[in-house]
Amino acid sequence: METFVEEGENKPKRQKLQEIVEEGEEDRISALPDCLLLEILDRLPSTKHAIKTGSLSKRWKHVWTSVPSLIFHQYMHRRPDFFSDIDKTLTQCRQSKVKRFEIDTVYDTQFESQVNRFICYAIRCEVEELNIMLWKAEVKSQLRLDQIFFNSSCFTRLKVGDCLLNPAGAITWKNLRSLCLSKGKLDEDLIENILSGSPQLETLVLNSYNGCRRLNITSKSVKNLVFSGRVGSEDEFVGNFIEINAPNILSLTIRCDLFIPMFLLANVSSLVNAELDYCNCDKRRRKAEKAEMLQEYILNLLHVKELKIGFNCSKALLYLEDKGFVFPVNLKFPNDWSDRSSSSGDSSDSDPSDSSSDSDSVDSVSDSSENDSVSDSSESDSDSDTSSSN
Repeated sequence: METFVEEGENKPKRQKLQEIVEEGEEDRISALPDCLLLEILDRLPSTKHAIKTGSLSKRWKHVWTSVPSLIFHQYMHRRPDFFSDIDKTLTQCRQSKVKRFEIDTVYDTQFESQVNRFICYAIRCEVEELNIMLWKAEVKSQLRLDQIFFNSSCFTRLKVGDCLLNPAGAITWKNLRSLCLSKGKLDEDLIENILSGSPQLETLVLNSYNGCRRLNITSKSVKNLVFSGRVGSEDEFVGNFIEINAPNILSLTIRCDLFIPMFLLANVSSLVNAELDYCNCDKRRRKAEKAEMLQEYILNLLHVKELKIGFNCSKALLYLEDKGFVFPVNLKFPNDWSDRSSSSGDSSDSDPSDSSSDSDSVDSVSDSSENDSVSDSSESDSDSDTSSSN
């Protein structure tokens, strides 16, 4: 944290805040009221960074303990004391209300009770945004959530990754507006339970979630439906479609790696905007078949105001253009579409059975869409460990 001091004749010199404090000079930032200092700390990337400010001076020593956002990340390197450090940090916190609580780390079942205890802490503090993004160390390492999680009306935004959704009864998320489910399995009963218990839900993001063959989203509150990450698996190509019955949604985004034949748009009659930016991962499909799949989507979405086609569908789009398909007026082409002449040879009238170049050369979208929709894991490796308490 830095500020400016004057030296000589109005010559600014950048000097660290800690150096100013040590020299006994007046520090204008430290003179701010606590509410403004907390606003500054709340903008730091993690709680670890907020805790470090406690070493600046006596004025700063305990300010971080009231910060409204608690964020703990551990990305690349696993530390055995990561969860115990969170425990120590929470024992020093003094805030009665938490705006945002986030844990993003590799998970093992031995930490189940600790993570559930952290969630209970956040609920007691009436957390508004809860992000529990866990990445399995082993195949069966999903977190079993305590039932209090499913009956907490304080949530307005919720992200859960690699967590087992096993409510014993009805879900009651009365104030939830945005829900992102990452890496797990769904069934129709669970979806119905979520929707009926979330009367204000507006946005539903399914990131690498599988198991459900029919999405029946009849809730009048849900307006945005997003598919990201990876949909399906390599053994699901044959005959396993996902049918979408969502008559009230206004926006549909399919930005994922598809390991299913396709989505069946049974009822999306209220759609205003749609985005298709998927990577068709079935290498057994010929180029012509992939283009026909995109054409079917386009024809089923003629009623939307804007249909945006992303980069990952560019080659299928080129193939349709070469075959004389007339694009509808609502279609918005990829950003690099004006440069297609240089690559149009890839979608010429060559043998359409040669689909390897088509599927292999298109960048997979699972990594990028996962970062966009689920986890904001943008800190560098050096910032990967959680904060340790003073």
